[in-house]
Amino acid sequence: MVIGYTTGVYDMFHMGHLNILKRAKEQCDYLIVGVSTDELVQHDKNKTPIIPFEERCAIVEAIRYVDKVVPQTDKNKFAAWEKYHFNKMFVGSDWKGSPQWNRYEKQFAPVGVEIIYLDHTDGISSTILRDKLNMIYG
Repeated sequence: MVIGYTTGVYDMFHMGHLNILKRAKEQCDYLIVGVSTDELVQHDKNKTPIIPFEERCAIVEAIRYVDKVVPQTDKNKFAAWEKYHFNKMFVGSDWKGSPQWNRYEKQFAPVGVEIIYLDHTDGISSTILRDKLNMIYG
């Protein structure tokens, strides 16, 4: 059985999120999705998600492509692998070639985890939605 793993904030769930989850599920038998906690988002991005963590988890759990939702409390992907033993890790193609993901590729190669970069959905992101809301409701 091929176990897949991906993570995200999934704030203001949109078509880009759905596309990533669908494409990931097409390449594995069982898909585990890490949803970033509010605290991690605040620490990493210096902003509070619009949708609270528990609600974001409930939304992601309701997606038919998702088999299991887990909290992402930090960015330690290797610790996640030690816990969930996935074979494939999925991430958006906008991360390909970045120093962080180059390190992950080297770290995961010896344990046989394949990192798969999925195409980003152009024109949509939670940041774009947040900016539009700020323009309207300022």
